[in-house]
Amino acid sequence: MTSPTSPASPSGDGDDGSAEEPRHVVCARCGASAQAPGGAAPPTWIFSVEHGARRYFCAVCSRENLRSIEGRLDSDWW
Repeated sequence: MTSPTSPASPSGDGDDGSAEEPRHVVCARCGASAQAPGGAAPPTWIFSVEHGARRYFCAVCSRENLRSIEGRLDSDWW
């Protein structure tokens, strides 16, 4: 018989009730920074995975480089 290594929450989602600490993210292009609540980047920021590393870009840099970003996507995505 196997036993679980950690107790499950009553809802079954694995949430132990603790809130995640805000994470500090920095724009890979201009260096702007923001606090990211809940472990994700602010909703207006985008991210890219390049060479296995996640890079974040602020809303200003994203807008300024939108054409270049879309140019890298397959046409099915836009």
